[in-house]
Amino acid sequence: MNGTTAEHELAALQREHGRPLFALLLRLCDGDRQRAEDLVQETLVRAWQHPEALRADDFDSVRPWLMTVGRRLAIDARRARQARPAEVGDAVLENARVISDHAERAAATLDVRRAVKTLTPEHREVLVLVYFQGASVAEAAATLGIPPGTVKSRAYYALRALRRVLPGYAADLR
Repeated sequence: MNGTTAEHELAALQREHGRPLFALLLRLCDGDRQRAEDLVQETLVRAWQHPEALRADDFDSVRPWLMTVGRRLAIDARRARQARPAEVGDAVLENARVISDHAERAAATLDVRRAVKTLTPEHREVLVLVYFQGASVAEAAATLGIPPGTVKSRAYYALRALRRVLPGYAADLR
């Protein structure tokens, strides 16, 4: 089959069988349109790679072949996604500290609590609000009745003091 003939046949396949194939793959992909579209394209590539399937006497008999190929591709894609761990952003991985067991986690928690107690009350208030309770700078400023710039400054100096008190953890606090 020459290039132009194959292109015309693939275009005809897309027109004739694209919608039913997409509908099937959309269901198999739990409504993920992008994934379903990718699988339709991959199915058509497989059809292009197997021109004997396109040479069937009855053009409509190609549909079961396309549906089977598409279904198998969807199953393989699902298995591949389930086999690998969930993807996370690089920033999360770079900042993540691996804690091997509960004893190490408990010891780290005690170290941090002791270190936070060494801070001035003003620094401790800001640190607790912003880092432990998740308040924004504006929320912490409103709660403490101080300007947002003061919250930022106190948070900076509180973290700096913690780095001095917790030298083994300094990389995790940056």
